[in-house]
Amino acid sequence: MTPPQTTPLQIGPHTVTPPVVLAPMAGITNAPFRTLCREFSGGKGLFVSEMITTRALVERNEKTMQLVHFDASEKPRSIQLYGVDPATVGKAVRMIADEDLADHVDLNFGCPVPKVTRKGGGSALPYKRHLLRAILREAVGNAGSLPVTIKMRKGIDDDHLTYLDAGRIAVEEGVTAVALHGRTASQHYGGTADWDAIARLKEAVTEIPVLGNGDIWCADDAVRMMRETGCDGVVVGRGCLGRPWLFGDLVNAFEGGGGQARPTLREVTAVMRRHAELLGEWLGDERRGVIDFRKHVAWYTKGFALGAQSRQRLALSSSLAELDEHLGALDLDQPWPDGAEGPRGRTAGTKRVVLPDGWLGDPYDTTVAVDADAESDTSGG
Repeated sequence: MTPPQTTPLQIGPHTVTPPVVLAPMAGITNAPFRTLCREFSGGKGLFVSEMITTRALVERNEKTMQLVHFDASEKPRSIQLYGVDPATVGKAVRMIADEDLADHVDLNFGCPVPKVTRKGGGSALPYKRHLLRAILREAVGNAGSLPVTIKMRKGIDDDHLTYLDAGRIAVEEGVTAVALHGRTASQHYGGTADWDAIARLKEAVTEIPVLGNGDIWCADDAVRMMRETGCDGVVVGRGCLGRPWLFGDLVNAFEGGGGQARPTLREVTAVMRRHAELLGEWLGDERRGVIDFRKHVAWYTKGFALGAQSRQRLALSSSLAELDEHLGALDLDQPWPDGAEGPRGRTAGTKRVVLPDGWLGDPYDTTVAVDADAESDTSGG
């Protein structure tokens, strides 16, 4: 597919070429996974950390401080924050700026999981326009020279859409770019992403870049999204699960090099082994690293003929030696299978969005308080 005509994507002072961003994913986009994606892209693109809770950051939670560590080669360093209290968000952003913890801050207004929305956070929060504005004002006001961006969904459900209002508020409060996942919170990850909504947001928000997210499973999908919506860049999430080489495909697609990686199982298992090893080094414990890697096994091996027992053995490995043994027992000469393409990760369909009592009343009502424990969960959850 012919690459689209694009202008360089500017995130504050940072030029992102090609205009491709790794979406923050809890428990996935840690430093090891970002390293793999960056290696395949040749360092091109923007790679965002998994979600960091602002309260945990301000309180210097031990796990959170590990999550905000970046490899020396990561430039720019991007942190995604989740917060519901304007003052705490402001303190967290000020801490990042003052202590030089990152070069870019993204704010999460897209998470649809019940433990977040039931407390008024994530994709539920933009419904309360004044609260959204207050958070953005505190974030931008405390960021100094750091660019602040946001990632959001269309709204809570089709009867409570918020993305156009949220986009305008973001512009007014000095946000540098907005990313839209073309689904509502109630859709979770089911159905088809609404790319038309991305186009409508681009038409409504002309002052800053608009990025599109949703159903990018291969590089051609990214090119097609930009052509069909006019968006300024793409954010790739589930499409790169077990496929860090997708970022190499994206660079080729946008730079006219063409070609899509179709690795053999032998080549895939080499990446799997490196991923597990990087996790162990990052965690400082080989066993913990291999155990953390287990969730990636099904994504890496999708479509290959492994057999249920082999998959189970891989998913129960607890050392690199054990992982090597199980990988070595596979038929490694298998070519890239047709069944390897398509959706991966969460695919759950429409669900009722769990919200605080009275949340869907007046969207401009400031008397419905956000749960005081909304940020009690540890970062990355």
